[in-house]
Amino acid sequence: MNKTLLWKSIFIVAVLLVFLFGIIGLPNGFSGRALRSAILDRIHLGLDLKGGTHLILQVMVNDAVNADSDRAIERLKDSLKKKGIAYSDFTKPDPQNAPDRIAIKGVPPESAADLRDIVSSQLPEYDLSSGAENAWTLAMKPQALAELKNRSVAQAIETIRNRIDQLGVSEPVIEEHGLGQYQILVQLPGVDDPARVKQIMQSTAMLEIRQALGGPYPSEQDALASKNGILPPDSVLMQGRSIGARNSDPTQQAWYIITRASAVTGRDLRSAEPTRDENNRPAVRFLLTGEGGRRFASFTGSHVGEQLAVVLDNKVQEVATIQEQIHDEGRITGAFTEEQSKDLAMVLRSGALPAGIRYLEERTVGPSLGADSIKHGVMAAVIGMLAVMIFMLVYYRGAGINADLALAFNLVILLGFLGFSGATLTLPGIAGVILTVGMGVDSNVLIFERIREELRNGKTAPSAVEQGFGRAWITIVDTHVTTIVSAFILFIFGTGPVKGFAVTLTFGLLANLFTAVFVSRVIFDAHLNNLKRGEVLSI
Repeated sequence: MNKTLLWKSIFIVAVLLVFLFGIIGLPNGFSGRALRSAILDRIHLGLDLKGGTHLILQVMVNDAVNADSDRAIERLKDSLKKKGIAYSDFTKPDPQNAPDRIAIKGVPPESAADLRDIVSSQLPEYDLSSGAENAWTLAMKPQALAELKNRSVAQAIETIRNRIDQLGVSEPVIEEHGLGQYQILVQLPGVDDPARVKQIMQSTAMLEIRQALGGPYPSEQDALASKNGILPPDSVLMQGRSIGARNSDPTQQAWYIITRASAVTGRDLRSAEPTRDENNRPAVRFLLTGEGGRRFASFTGSHVGEQLAVVLDNKVQEVATIQEQIHDEGRITGAFTEEQSKDLAMVLRSGALPAGIRYLEERTVGPSLGADSIKHGVMAAVIGMLAVMIFMLVYYRGAGINADLALAFNLVILLGFLGFSGATLTLPGIAGVILTVGMGVDSNVLIFERIREELRNGKTAPSAVEQGFGRAWITIVDTHVTTIVSAFILFIFGTGPVKGFAVTLTFGLLANLFTAVFVSRVIFDAHLNNLKRGEVLSI
């Protein structure tokens, strides 16, 4: 064996060992159970093989539009107040169907120019139009409205992904669902507690710290009676109950009167983590950003001796008296369990959903169905590969051994890639593996038929092999590149299972180029070195 052939052989063995490591890693033993466990640890199975939860969520994008228009109203009120411009009322005529439309009444005609200047400078995404009797209408520009809705879906996907990732769900699929408007597809393989995941996924967990003006009251009527039936300006009634109930009856509700405006919100949150309070009970500690800390310090410094309310999910969780100025650190306490404090900290860290979500579809796939899919998929792959190998041995005789070794090597490389990359193997992915086997056979058939043709033309065995590989190379590259382009398009526009098929097919084709051309050629060269003078090449 010459040195070039020796180094090529060493390289092939090294590649084989590397990808075998990708398949099994470092197993705990070499029994069948240990190897199977090692393979499953390295190669992640998708929802259709492992079982789990399949959800389709509808993002209620109008919630985000309503929130944006509410902030626009507050900004306009502040700006009009600073300019000394009078107004009688701000309303949203149809918050359900047209949440971006704001009606302004009572602005004096002489202040119209100032109102236009305020809107154009502070709310450029809104159009302002005048109406009868000093009425004005604000409406979000169509492009800005579409961008806000699309951004809400993208932010919801990112928020849900952050929460699911922190729960440790293996290889989840979280992406926009192309079959419906503003929908999200969520697939969670191997989830053993879907109810908890749904609760954490849907929780808005928007932290707000507001001023408390009164409470707790046992009922809404009692709260109103304490203020002679009229709430103070810019205040609301809100129910309160801790995530971990602080009394013996966790269903008991209380009512509080709190301000509409927030001193700080979850957007000012820098981090949150579970901790313990002074009584060694689970609690959640949060840190604010620099700007949020400055606003919080200003708020607490000017309200010492008064009460503040910690609001989560539009419920009052805590009401406490401000003893002194507080800067950028706070704590949420209550009768939390360890798991509740961890979940709350995690939800706060991962941000608030920009809009509510509604479950359109929920399916649970049992592991027995996945096991059945694996069994039949693997059986199809094994039977197909054995049939191909037997055909190659019968039709191409000695050269068929070469093709079978290249096919086995191709399969090892493909599975090793799945192990190294962490890609998820789905049932369509198994179909991609089987199709790769077929493409590998096609490459070998092209090469072997070209070699046979050269032998029939009177070429020697070494020359026939040289010409066969050289002339078949262009055809092989052409067929593989066109198929890879098709797989790439599937990956871009397809959903999770289709992407899995595209990934396995693409890498399988790349592996096939290596095995069918390089590995097969090295095997031929090694065989030719051992071929005696006058001996016919078995093909």
